[in-house]
Parts: sequence; C-alpha cells; structure tokens
Amino acid sequence: MKLIKFYADWCGPCKSLSKVMENMELGIPVENIDIDKDIDAAMKYGVRGVPMIVLVDEHGNTLRSKTGMMSATELTSFIKG
Repeated sequence: MKLIKFYADWCGPCKSLSKVMENMELGIPVENIDIDKDIDAAMKYGVRGVPMIVLVDEHGNTLRSKTGMMSATELTSFIKG
C-alpha cells in the first residue's frame, strides 16, 4: 500500500495538510503529486479538488480517497480504514 497526496503550490489547505503529515509516522510510503505538473495522474485518480489523499494497493488500485484538509486523527483513521 501507499498514500498519494495530490496538491498544488497555490493551495493553502494543501500546505496545512503537509505540515500535519510531516509530524506523523504513517507507516506506509507517501507519494506527493503536484496537480499542475502531473495532470495525467490527477485525471487517472479523478482529482476534482485539492488536497486529495488516495490510498492505493500494491497494484495502484484505489482503495479509498478523500478530498480536503484532515487532522492527524482523521488521517490515521483514513489509512486504517
């Protein structure tokens, strides 16, 4: 499994989520994708707003996704399912 975080440099909530994630031990790899630089990835995962977090399995299949700012508690719950 891995977590994909879609963000944009101009997005305030994206910066806030990054700060939350910096202070966490998530236990899985995190891939950060700038939607302005990788439009194909954003389209593949159906990104309609940022920040968007996508949990994928080892084959890249989406397990779940969520758009918007999350607290550390919410992010932990999201990962654990």
